[in-house]
Amino acid sequence: MGAEFLFQGATIERLLGGLLVTMRISLFSVAFSIPLGIVMGVLFTRKNRVLHVILSFYLNFIRVMPQLVLLFLVFFGSATSIGINFSGEVASVIAFTLWGTAELGDLVRAAIEATPRQQYWSAYVLGLSRRQTFRHVILPQALRSMIPPCVNLITRIVKTTSLCMLIGVVEVVRVGQQIIDFNRFEYPYAALWTYAVLGLLYFAVCWPLSRLARWLEANNSLRRRHRERH
Repeated sequence: MGAEFLFQGATIERLLGGLLVTMRISLFSVAFSIPLGIVMGVLFTRKNRVLHVILSFYLNFIRVMPQLVLLFLVFFGSATSIGINFSGEVASVIAFTLWGTAELGDLVRAAIEATPRQQYWSAYVLGLSRRQTFRHVILPQALRSMIPPCVNLITRIVKTTSLCMLIGVVEVVRVGQQIIDFNRFEYPYAALWTYAVLGLLYFAVCWPLSRLARWLEANNSLRRRHRERH
């Protein structure tokens, strides 16, 4: 069927090695984005006009900037502007962290602002201060409600790491292209089979995350309905 090359030599091992690079970039980007995004979202809710303008500019700048351009700015711009030559993986982590922080910060802001005012009043009645109310009542509820969209953002980051090949990172798509180039004359259908395997690998990583996001969203809906009835 023209797929024999997949089982020759170390083809599968190379693809899995490329997938490992993809996962490493994704995990580091997410690990940095989560705490930074939470801090950004909390600061967004502060009644400080200067801070709000700065964070709004950052959010809008990142949102209108294509991820590929952001990746190029970090990779090539760091060498020319600050004299630091980041490796492809490090530049990728920085770029995706900038993107993930902005998106996650907006999710946190929206979740905090969507918390019913009754939660504040109930906490004040119990004798909690404003800071205690935010730390122990509002923020935990907001973080729980934003878990499903956060998981979806992680899925988007995993898929967008395919752009890293354009700055020399040998991630899974780049490995796939190398395999195609090596086998294109002997196996005419090498591209079809290789991209099919790449699709399966991305599916194996992203589908469980999608299912987790749906389950968490359904769980949150059930909790909301339960609270409304009681």
